[in-house]
Order: sequence, then C-alpha cells, then structure tokens
Amino acid sequence: MRVITGIFKGRHFEVPRSFKARPTTDFAKENIFNVLSAYLDFEGATALDLFSGTGSITLEMLSRGCSQVVSVEMDRDHHRFITDCLKKLEVGSSPSSTPSCVPLRADVFRFLKSCRQQFDFIFADPPYALKELPQIPDLVLGKNLLKDGGVFVFEHGKDNDFSNHPCFIEHRAYGSVNFSLFKLK
Repeated sequence: MRVITGIFKGRHFEVPRSFKARPTTDFAKENIFNVLSAYLDFEGATALDLFSGTGSITLEMLSRGCSQVVSVEMDRDHHRFITDCLKKLEVGSSPSSTPSCVPLRADVFRFLKSCRQQFDFIFADPPYALKELPQIPDLVLGKNLLKDGGVFVFEHGKDNDFSNHPCFIEHRAYGSVNFSLFKLK
C-alpha cells in the first residue's frame, strides 16, 4: 500500500497478508482523487473515512492536506495497523499545524447514530458483501454529516447502482472498483 501524492507521497506500508480488508488499488485511488479535485479542495478540509480497513484512504486524505480525518474501523488488527501507520508518519491526534487523525475503533453504524460533527469529505468503503450496503448512502446523507458543498464517495461492487439517488452526481469504475459520488442538493 502506498500514498499516491501530497506530503507523504511515495510512502509504502506493508499490509499483513492475514488482513481481510483489501486496500483500494493504487490505480483506482489515484483516479478517483483526480476526479475529486474538480469537486473539492482537500487543503484544510475535514474528512471522514468509514470502514477504513487498512487506512489507505485516510493516509491519502492526510497527505493531500486535510486538516483532520476521522477514521472509523471496527477490526482490532486493522485499527492497530492504521494507528501504527499514523505514528510512522508522525501524524498528530490533536489539531495543530500538522494534520490530525482520530482513528476510532468502532462500529460504523453506531458511529453514524452518534456523530454530530460535519465534514467536507466523506469516504465509505464497506465490505462489498455487507447486507446493509444499499442503505449506506441514505444513512450517511440523512445524518447531516456533510457540510454544504461537501462530497460523499461510496466504494462498492459492480452489482450496485445508485444513479437514481437524489444526491447522486457521478459514477466511476476502475476495473472491479466502483465509486458513486454524492452531493447534497
């Protein structure tokens, strides 16, 4: 797993083979972030990474200039891996001149029920086989978590189609990786 661009560009992290999570491919990650540059400025943005897995997206958002990222991952080993990566990059856990990250070991659905913070950017990459996957866009967008002008990116399998959702703006596919982009209207 590597960071594509920004202040941590080129940094590599070896993901343990025992992990169930699959990091978003470098190709897909680079392309979706290129698309996102037309929708928002990451510099100083606040971001939320749901189902963080290996932390690949969290690290990319921090590298691209997000001032704060909240990273939510339930698996103990994955959460520890994310925390270790942040320590290696010397990313703080409190606001300062350096980017900060709050790596939470929590269930995403419980987090969504209790979160009161708003974000400029939200990314969610749940397991593709998750039975609640089709409801996630409504859960995220219905909780007032996205600031005006913010963007929600949802990574999912090819069998899901969110183009009829009222907040849907665009779909991108890179190999077997699909992204649906949403903005509040």
